[in-house]
Amino acid sequence: MISFEDYASHDGLGLADLVARKDVTAKELADTALAAIEKVNPTINAVIQTVPEQAEATIKAGLPNGPFAGVPFLIKEIVLHAKDIKCEMGCALAKGMAPSADTELMSRFRRAGLVLVGTTQTPELGYSPTTEPRFYGPVHNPWDTGRSPGGSSGGSSAAVAAGIVPVAHANDGGGSIRIPASCNGLVGLKPTRHRIPAGPDYGELLFGLAIEFAVTRSVRDAAALLDAVAGADVGAPGLPIPPSDSYSKVVSKPPKPLKIAWTTRPASGASADPDCATAVRETVRLLEGLGHTLVEDAPRYDWDPFLASTHILWMAFLASGVHDIAAATGRTPSLDNLEAVTLASYEEGKRYTVVDLIGALGHQNTVCRQVSAFFETVDVLLTPTTAQVAPPLGEINQNRAGMTPTEWTRQVFSFCPFTPVFNTTGQPAISVPLHYTESGLPVGVQFAGRFGDEATLLQLAAQLEQARPWKNRRPHVHVTANRG
Repeated sequence: MISFEDYASHDGLGLADLVARKDVTAKELADTALAAIEKVNPTINAVIQTVPEQAEATIKAGLPNGPFAGVPFLIKEIVLHAKDIKCEMGCALAKGMAPSADTELMSRFRRAGLVLVGTTQTPELGYSPTTEPRFYGPVHNPWDTGRSPGGSSGGSSAAVAAGIVPVAHANDGGGSIRIPASCNGLVGLKPTRHRIPAGPDYGELLFGLAIEFAVTRSVRDAAALLDAVAGADVGAPGLPIPPSDSYSKVVSKPPKPLKIAWTTRPASGASADPDCATAVRETVRLLEGLGHTLVEDAPRYDWDPFLASTHILWMAFLASGVHDIAAATGRTPSLDNLEAVTLASYEEGKRYTVVDLIGALGHQNTVCRQVSAFFETVDVLLTPTTAQVAPPLGEINQNRAGMTPTEWTRQVFSFCPFTPVFNTTGQPAISVPLHYTESGLPVGVQFAGRFGDEATLLQLAAQLEQARPWKNRRPHVHVTANRG
């Protein structure tokens, strides 16, 4: 085992380089990650199971020659799954479920050389911007344990921020990579629709709104991981235009001068918290100093019908998911095994008709056309990632009795009104940690790019990472801290 300080000072590619140079073994890194879980997880509750035997077997079998060979890794317990590893989706209805095979993305993570050491928490069925499931209890933000780590990839994000692993699996159907990246001071890239395989279980995951990937501490890790796992699998419904060069090469070069639009006001017309707005304005000044052209502007679309159509898609998908889990487990959905809002959403989702669903998809298409047209005039859009800093635990409560599904959807997207439109359009978007409150909480800013153009976003993020580094910022709860 290497020291926590040495371990946490490296990103994923840095740890892989140590293994390649034989300065450390993959077994030592896995042991260090497991020791890190033992040290900090009792405080943050991010990791819900460890798999040391599988990690050791993976290493003994011989690691592939991938860019992350020997790097410890965690997976979020929803959508992606690993053979014979419990995947309960934060939900008592799914208790004990363990798939019999890897998903395609899990296989690609393994081929990249990542060594699975455990799984992380998700809110119940991933339907929350915070990670506070009744099933296993809330995940605590390592920057302030009384606050939310964001969601739905809050377990993975808290674990990466606390130094347990340098990179962890995450997915995003309305902001679930970018939101917790903002709350935990990480890089959170949501790739373009279909860039990452969702097979064999899904083609259009959440009607095309959702996509799988990861959260990382460095931009170069995000780029290298995208190189390693991107591309259609057999039978996939679509594939974005492939990049002209590897993302790893792209991030080694500064971007050309870009025209970047910015706004601090969501389409809902609400106001962002002062810290979230300040984060954008400070970033505007930084970007102007780097030679980019900034204009205050944003795409225009009608928020209320957009939210209504998004709500129908979420309800229908959730109802289908609950139905499938109940059929697999033989359990009947009830308040004994589902949280109050989840059960209400399941009941509502079952009532929607095919006509309702087609109408919702039609409105989503209208929004796609409106927003994409805006990007004919600019290269990138800058916004806050969330409209508020990480909220106190309990403020966003999926188990609140009497809350209607519509009220829940409004509360969810009042916290994160900037992220879901890019799930609808399928455009890539990234959150980077460029601002901190006076009390030390990280606040991310979001950049969205044209469909298929992750390269520009990664180049820009790398330029900002160099101009205003975040590598040495660590939360109060961290593997290197004296207290866990």
